Amino acid sequence: MIRLGLALTLFALSPMLFAERPNIIYILADDLGYGDVQCLNPQRGKIATPHLDKLASQGMTFTDAHSGSSVCTPTRYGLLTGRYAWRTRLQAGVLDGGNDEPLITADRLTVAGLLKAQGYTTACIGKWHLGFQSKSATTRGDKKKGMGNAGLPIGAEIIGGPVTRGFDLFWGCSNARTMSSLIEGNRVIETIEPITMLPRLGKRAVSYVQERAADAKAGKPFFLYLPLTSPHTPILPTPEWQGKSGLGAYGDFVMMTDAIVGDVLAALDQASLADNTLVIFTADNGCSPQAGTDKLEQQGHYASEQLRGYKADIWDGGHRVPFFVRWPGKVKAGSQNAQLICHTDFMATSAEILGVKLPNAAAEDSVSLLPALWGGAGTSTRTVIHHSINGRFAVREGRWKLCLCPGSGGWGKPGDAEAAKQGLPAVQLYDLSTDIAETKNLSPEHPDIVAKLTKQLEISIANGRSTPGAKQANDVEIVIFKTKASK
Repeated sequence: MIRLGLALTLFALSPMLFAERPNIIYILADDLGYGDVQCLNPQRGKIATPHLDKLASQGMTFTDAHSGSSVCTPTRYGLLTGRYAWRTRLQAGVLDGGNDEPLITADRLTVAGLLKAQGYTTACIGKWHLGFQSKSATTRGDKKKGMGNAGLPIGAEIIGGPVTRGFDLFWGCSNARTMSSLIEGNRVIETIEPITMLPRLGKRAVSYVQERAADAKAGKPFFLYLPLTSPHTPILPTPEWQGKSGLGAYGDFVMMTDAIVGDVLAALDQASLADNTLVIFTADNGCSPQAGTDKLEQQGHYASEQLRGYKADIWDGGHRVPFFVRWPGKVKAGSQNAQLICHTDFMATSAEILGVKLPNAAAEDSVSLLPALWGGAGTSTRTVIHHSINGRFAVREGRWKLCLCPGSGGWGKPGDAEAAKQGLPAVQLYDLSTDIAETKNLSPEHPDIVAKLTKQLEISIANGRSTPGAKQANDVEIVIFKTKASK
């Protein structure tokens, strides 16, 4: 693996594609379903999201965008490294969040490190959930306050956190279960009530934009990675948002999340930075059943729109997510793109914007979206590999999607064990061009497609990458057909 210092030296010598490098804001909602955004689900979506709707109207909407996994930690790894997380030790589930060995190794290039080497100031404000360790023992959280897991005391030192992975600034928390511990840089600075975390993240993001405005106008751009803690559980809308949606706490929390995005976009306008800022909004996976999806559907709101499944599942409801890109003067307002894309594509996109050639040992699963942003049609042969909470794989190419498990691969019904007992086929093949809800398994009728897509996965594993380039090593042995879930 290439050493980070050498990689940055190479980057520093690379030419720039744009004379004025854009500021970049990447907003990542937590457990927000594709159908939770009103403009993506006008018929079966009942939650008002005016700021996200406006953002979509001002830029490009990708309708076939996917998180790298149907759960949190692996998606965030892929987003920041351009590499699928199933190539690491994390073969299923997520990190606990209290005191974990960092999933991103110290010598792995991140998009923050890439941009920092090109003169960007970099900040992560929000939920990290990629592992760090502490010199202080953890203390039990108060479940009544919504933590339900260990928190860190004031003064605890963070080891291996965001400021060691390319970010100049970190301000936030480890994950949704440790929101009582507010971290700045590499130290816990305060303990707070979890209900205050989201609004505080929004205010800190706004102040960061204000702080960086003068330098940004002077040619020193910034990158703000804003992974919000909402609408993930604990579902904690503040009093002014309670009851706003008419759909219960989850609907209120989605509306509050939408408002936070609106505040950040307003800060760009007020600082006269909007025209030279690339804004991306998306989610880390689909809506969680813990949001009360059954009740929401009874009220007429379908958080996965017409997609099958929810968070944790291998079906598209687990990982097809909202994805909006606004870049005034560069990306056509009100446009849509049906190209198949993945969160891992952020690294290659950033590199191409800056005219940077990535080293072979970085961004192994990243494809630049820049041609699509310019209005290109993309390629129908792009392959994206999906992963569920239980470590089950799916392979997507064009209209075909192959799931290498008999059931949901996650929390949805039937689960894999139940599906096997029902005598369902060991794999599932769907033609999404005619069956976006994944209702008719075509695997018995198309064994050639099953074999082709399985081979694609095997090649991607053997090469240590899914993009052109020199062969790389996975961190662990990869088992395609898993018999049990394990971290």
